[in-house]
Amino acid sequence: MSNIDISSAQSEALPECEIGENASLKEICLFLSEYSAWLLGSGATSIRLEKNVRRMAEALGCHAEMTILPRHIHMTVFLTDHSDSYTYIIATHPMPISFNINTKLSRLSWSMADDKLTLKEVQEKFDEIIKTSPTNKYLVLFLASCANAAFCRLFTGDWAAVGVVFISTLIGFYIKQLLTQLKVDVRLVFIICAFISSVLASTATLFSFGHTPDIAVGTSVLYLVPGIPFLNSFSDMLNGHYICAFGRFVHAVVLTCCLSLGLCGGMLLMNLSMF
Repeated sequence: MSNIDISSAQSEALPECEIGENASLKEICLFLSEYSAWLLGSGATSIRLEKNVRRMAEALGCHAEMTILPRHIHMTVFLTDHSDSYTYIIATHPMPISFNINTKLSRLSWSMADDKLTLKEVQEKFDEIIKTSPTNKYLVLFLASCANAAFCRLFTGDWAAVGVVFISTLIGFYIKQLLTQLKVDVRLVFIICAFISSVLASTATLFSFGHTPDIAVGTSVLYLVPGIPFLNSFSDMLNGHYICAFGRFVHAVVLTCCLSLGLCGGMLLMNLSMF
């Protein structure tokens, strides 16, 4: 087939893509791959990723199929008549879970479908979204400490224990932020932070603060529990993404083991009974 015939075929398959733009399959595939890597990295479930990508691909006049793995995404974009396709494999972006970016990227898919945005316009909005500044770390630090202290109270801890948990969480979470900025391995971060928080919470026992020092120690590390990876793995399992579900579940279990190791180390150091 000549170059003229190929151009004609692509033009017929993507007739201005219903959005006034003749985008090539390669451009669409590369954009959707990058979009998927950011969406999955920010904490989205596999089913949300699938729906968003297919919605955007249909808005561009083509179809997309993908294989979602724990650390990679295999993306294939093809024409409606299957006369041409393009495949790309991309690694997910290692980043802290961000519901802010997650929500904005999901809204972008709806904007593309409802407002008939061109690929160039969507790319510009996407570039703005991924540059979204994270929530003020000191505000996150304070709110996380309040939340963990509330857990202590929820588990019948007295106000002395609540105060101890607030301080131990404040210091442990701050160290977690520092170590994360230094790009320390997340497993080591969990061990160190759980160890420090449990040692600080053990002061409730050593100095007889309140009547529930054991609850203070037990709840001092709850801010490290990887709840979102556990929930995402369960969601992926329900929707048939078993490989990704298993990978996320194992990752969450490993982090939970690291948390437990740090907690046990702190209790042993402070000579506290585990049972």
